[in-house]
Amino acid sequence: MKFLTMQDLDVEDSLDLSWEGVFDGQLDIERALTPFLDALEEYAGEWMPDFIKGQRRRKYSRAAFWQSWAERSDESGATIIGLNHATPPYAALTLDSYGPSSSRTLSVSLHVQPLTFFNEEEHCRRFVELVRAWSSHYPVRYAKAHSGADEHLADAPNYGRDDQTLHRDGFDQIYEVCWLNVFGSALVEKAGRERMLSTPAHRVEELPNGSVLLVTWPTAADFTRPEAREAQARAHVHLRPELDYDTVLRSLHERSAALIPVEPRFPPEVAPFFSRLVAHTSVAMRQRRVAELNIHPPPEPEEWLPAHAALPSDVPDMKATLEHYSLLAESMVAMRHTEVPSLFKLSPESLTDLDFHLWWEDFPRIFERQLIDQRAVPSVGAYLGEVLVRHLGGQWIPRKKLEEAQVRVGSRVWLPFVRAFKYLRSRQALLDFSLTQLYRVAERHRS
Repeated sequence: MKFLTMQDLDVEDSLDLSWEGVFDGQLDIERALTPFLDALEEYAGEWMPDFIKGQRRRKYSRAAFWQSWAERSDESGATIIGLNHATPPYAALTLDSYGPSSSRTLSVSLHVQPLTFFNEEEHCRRFVELVRAWSSHYPVRYAKAHSGADEHLADAPNYGRDDQTLHRDGFDQIYEVCWLNVFGSALVEKAGRERMLSTPAHRVEELPNGSVLLVTWPTAADFTRPEAREAQARAHVHLRPELDYDTVLRSLHERSAALIPVEPRFPPEVAPFFSRLVAHTSVAMRQRRVAELNIHPPPEPEEWLPAHAALPSDVPDMKATLEHYSLLAESMVAMRHTEVPSLFKLSPESLTDLDFHLWWEDFPRIFERQLIDQRAVPSVGAYLGEVLVRHLGGQWIPRKKLEEAQVRVGSRVWLPFVRAFKYLRSRQALLDFSLTQLYRVAERHRS
């Protein structure tokens, strides 16, 4: 099984934990981290990591953990390792340690997917007990667990601040109250210990080191329920009395609305491409992307003529010209086969793969216009034409001017180089004039 990445986990919403504690770096590392691993093994349950990655991947065990830790520690003692549970519920945990020996930081970034796993109160209870155990043994400044998609919409961890301010101030006040929160002593004193302990919430507990654990709602997965949002808003406004309850609640409901599923209504000719765009959009922004694509369908292709209006070939050597088109298409494969391996197949699916790749990297913006027009447009046009020929029984009608070259398919002739020129004008043009759409429309009209 492969080691999970964040891209693998960005398929649906997850419960995301950000936790950062401190320990005495002068302690033997096994003595320092044994309580951490004890709690993980006791409470993780079904998502307990089964693999660990140091210099290489190993099946999880205490011995493998210590070996991976030693492999990944540099001269300063800084260490970063990954732990995975590679079957549902998926889990990716990154453990990072750094700082002076007097007070080393132990940082955890954990993602458990799907979020719906935490519909059950018992799963949530075990998760809370895990964070409680870690936070009781390793003092924290602030820790939180919440829907990853909702945190994205909240602009966490910036919460409206620029990166410079974030790095300077950190979580210096209560910008947000998540499903699960651990407030360190500084935040407790800032809000007032008595006020914090009287917060209206599902669970409020003072930990032995003075931190306060706060859970707004019994289960994490139904955070968009009106009652759960109301509990979240009440807790936030209680801890920040200068905030307006209605304003806070309205903002939370707006975030909930942004996560309501939107039914795709994509024209069939672009559905393969648009579906790829949606699948690779972050979970938080996916429904907004669907709505945008629904509202702005691409125009029908205009790069064609009736067969009876086709321009006759005007090249002196048709065979040489067709070989030139083939070489242009091969240059497209040579330029992009590493990123788009399917280009070797010259298939309809490879057109969709190319559409997505060029859109994803914003190809028209990052390359010089002169190079695009001189090299990319001819290569893309020839590649599109070759796919029309190979899969729709098309026939090239070569012309001295590339923009006049045509491919006859049924009762129409198509102008692939004209399409390529329009296609590569901008990132929006890649959507409006996709290769996928032209091919599918040509397929529809070939009879």
